[in-house]
Amino acid sequence: MRPLNGIHHISAITADATQNLAFYTGVMGLRLVKKTVNQDNPTVYHLFYADEDASPGADLTFFEYPGLARGRAGAGMIHRIAFRVGSDRALDFWAKRLASAGIESAREDGRLRFEDPEGLGFALLAEPASDAPLVAWHPEIPEQLALQGFAGVRAFARRPEASDEFLHEALGFMHSEDGTYESRGESRRSFYAQDAAPDFRGIGGSGTVHHVAWSSTMDDHLGWRRRVIESGGDPTPVIDRFYFRSIYFREPSGVLFEIATVGPGFAADEPKEHLGERLSLPPAFEYLREQVEANLKPLPNPRETSRVSQTPWRAAR
Repeated sequence: MRPLNGIHHISAITADATQNLAFYTGVMGLRLVKKTVNQDNPTVYHLFYADEDASPGADLTFFEYPGLARGRAGAGMIHRIAFRVGSDRALDFWAKRLASAGIESAREDGRLRFEDPEGLGFALLAEPASDAPLVAWHPEIPEQLALQGFAGVRAFARRPEASDEFLHEALGFMHSEDGTYESRGESRRSFYAQDAAPDFRGIGGSGTVHHVAWSSTMDDHLGWRRRVIESGGDPTPVIDRFYFRSIYFREPSGVLFEIATVGPGFAADEPKEHLGERLSLPPAFEYLREQVEANLKPLPNPRETSRVSQTPWRAAR
């Protein structure tokens, strides 16, 4: 089997889809590539942000649960998402851009750390990479300064050594030079790092990560499921998400992993140039459209005009 090709997508939770959309398309410059529903709970939004081509490796998604209380990351949860940027100059740009949106940041050793308006942790890393940059168009963000796709994630663990054999044997992760794990495929690589868990208990809620998905080819997907089982994991059956196929399981430290296929892709039900403009429902959910649309708060189309609003989005205090 071919190695997993780095991170496919990362899914998190928001309590307010409207503000979430404004921040990730307006401030962070990502493209809304799919506006759909949570297929396990079709009463709520599932929003997908990515690069211009809706590529695996740049796909940050959010489930909306309106009014949900803030969560906090603890053992068995991802606490920071890292994106690549192209240079230290890009870090300068992002520090200023985030500040103008009311977001505090801290810079150290070629990285910029910050939290989104709901407390979700991020880092921008200015590090050399062989991966092709995955960039979205935004009128206020020069291409060379834009986000370039995922670098990796950091999770909290009580006993990180418990995951070592599984990550190596089941998933083929390798140790990178800084002691973290790395999923290294044919065209992309992503790190998976574990930090000592805080004493307090983690709480799922807005501003927390639900799961991280790793990229597989369609041909190798069942093979990866077998390998997870042979290594002591307990994966779900293959679930057809229409835009990709998925299996889910927890690695030994408790973090929820997914292995998702590259394809069929987000252009399966709408043209690439119009991704994210309408509510998309997979065929199995289309009969629910009238009911679903009645329950969801309408969201604006961020690309309805050729320019995004110049008014900075400011975090609620």
